[in-house]
Order: sequence, then C-alpha cells, then structure tokens
Amino acid sequence: MPDLTLESEIGGMVCGIDEVGRGPLAGPVVTAAVILDPARLPRALLDKLDDSKKLSKRLREELAELVPATAIIGFGEASVEEIDRLNILQATFLAMRRAYDALGRECAHALVDGNRPPKLPCPVRCVVGGDGISLSIAAASVVAKVRRDALMAELARSHPEFGWERNAGYGTAEHLAALKRLGPTPHHRRSFAPVAQHVLF
Repeated sequence: MPDLTLESEIGGMVCGIDEVGRGPLAGPVVTAAVILDPARLPRALLDKLDDSKKLSKRLREELAELVPATAIIGFGEASVEEIDRLNILQATFLAMRRAYDALGRECAHALVDGNRPPKLPCPVRCVVGGDGISLSIAAASVVAKVRRDALMAELARSHPEFGWERNAGYGTAEHLAALKRLGPTPHHRRSFAPVAQHVLF
C-alpha cells in the first residue's frame, strides 16, 4: 500500500502528480497534482487509498470525496486537439504542468508517476508504479480518474453509441464497433491508429 515515506524523506512541500487517459481513443488526458496534509489525513485514506486501477468505482468515488478536505489539488487537461498535434506524451506533460500551476504555490519537489519527467518549476522525481508507492501520487491518481470518468460520462450523453460512460473512451469491442459503424466524433483522437483508419479524407 502507498504511504508517505518518499514525501517524508524529501521534506518540505511535496506534490504527487499522476495522469489518467493516455490510452483511450477519445477524450482528453487528465492530470492531478496533490499536496497532502499529513496531520489531517483521515484513517480511510491511510488504509484504503491505492492505485486507482486497483479500486472499485464506488471506492474511488468515496475516497475522492475525502481528499479535498486534507489536500491542495490542482487539475490539468490536454485536449484531443493538443494530443493530436503534440503526441500523447507531450500532451500529458503539458497537462501535468497545468495541474502543477493550478496548485497556486511552489513546491519543494514533485513526485511523478512514471519514468519520464515533465518540465516543472521544481525538482522532479519519477517513481515507476508511483501510485502504489506514494500516497500523494495515489491521491492524484484517484481524483484524476474520478474527474475524467465523470467528464467522459458527460460526453457520452451526446454520443451514447460509443459507451463512454462504461469504457471511458478506451478501445473496447463496443467502442470499436461503433467507431467502425459511425466514424469518429470530434472527441476522438485522430492520431491514434484505430481512429485514423476510419477518418475520411
């Protein structure tokens, strides 16, 4: 389970940063930067917070409601247009910088999930599998996932055939079948191969 060991070793104000949505065929990539207050962490976060992919949807949503009371949170996004123009990695870095800027304060250090560092105004430590190691990154993982899922569910109201409220834009059989039948929407990433083959020039 993730804990605050890395944050304590570094000292000072440390934020955890994670992204959600690098792999989907549709929708933005969403990032979160989180600064936890160790003195105010409820037991539920200490005991249950983990990599968002390991948590049920219900538990993710419950934990995401607890995080704002004990943390400073900044969110960032990169649009489909930015993903297609920059590529998904650079768009993710852009969204991470936006999440960091949204915190509204300078951090002594940033812990970033993954093995490639974004350019931030503070030192960055990459942590592979960080959402299972650092509680700050795990919190960022959970709030970013809940935020993006809600966004995709909202987009699904205008494009119900693709099942985004269930698949969050990932290339499930349902999504791919609708893409083949209907073609891409403005929310699809045209630079991604499964979408590109259905774009009419």
